[in-house]
Amino acid sequence: MSVGQGLYESEKVSLIYGLLRQSPPGEFRQVVQDLCALLQDDELVKQEAALAGACHNKNNFTPVVINGNTVLLTQYNDLEGNRFFHPQDKFSFEFDHLNGIISKIHLYRVMLDEGELWRGALHKGLNDYVNCHFPVGNCCVFKKSLGKRQMLVACIEAHQYQPSKHWNSLWKSDWTFALTPVMTRVTGIFLLQLHYFRDANLHVTVNKSVSESLHLIDRNQFVTDFVKFVKAEDNKIHTAILENIQALSEHTWRKNLRRRLPITRTFINWNELLNN
Repeated sequence: MSVGQGLYESEKVSLIYGLLRQSPPGEFRQVVQDLCALLQDDELVKQEAALAGACHNKNNFTPVVINGNTVLLTQYNDLEGNRFFHPQDKFSFEFDHLNGIISKIHLYRVMLDEGELWRGALHKGLNDYVNCHFPVGNCCVFKKSLGKRQMLVACIEAHQYQPSKHWNSLWKSDWTFALTPVMTRVTGIFLLQLHYFRDANLHVTVNKSVSESLHLIDRNQFVTDFVKFVKAEDNKIHTAILENIQALSEHTWRKNLRRRLPITRTFINWNELLNN
């Protein structure tokens, strides 16, 4: 008997979409497969997965490799209709969120104005930083218009998906500022997600936002200052996370338990105990 029996169509849709939206990074397709097995309604699951997959990929800055170069799927390069724009190589493409297939690649005209020169310079500087400091990292810089103001958005994504070792993780950040003369305010938003599922189901989510004013006079100097700012904030949040994990391990668990338990840092073989 499937879980979906006895549910109305609208209830199934709500259930499927809600669970897919909660899919941890790197596990979307596994959740789709599990829902197909549970509900025994492949057509409905895949229909909703096509919609939820777009949100999942854009929210997680999913990297896609095209002709050897990587572009991130984000809300900033979404052209609608499942089409996205590659800011570096200047083309658009269609992406199948359910199957991960790229198709219909077309040239995309971009005006080579002052904003595009700033975007290109920032991408180069940020890409050098990401390649040096992230084992598996990607970045993209996008140019957007907000009224009469030109905005730049820099996105960083780094992930480690290790399902065979029972954990997946994602680190992402985006940095937004306006191309205004003399001084601009850079706002950064961090998101770290970790899912550990060996003999447990542990989800960790860390959010943080930061901002800083930077001079916007010389392009090369701004790129240097921007990368220094990003590096400093990356180090701060990385250090804070490590300190919190250490405090949780060494202090919270021991002090808050009703009785102190020995800490062996080893897994208990429950099957062996039950057999004995």
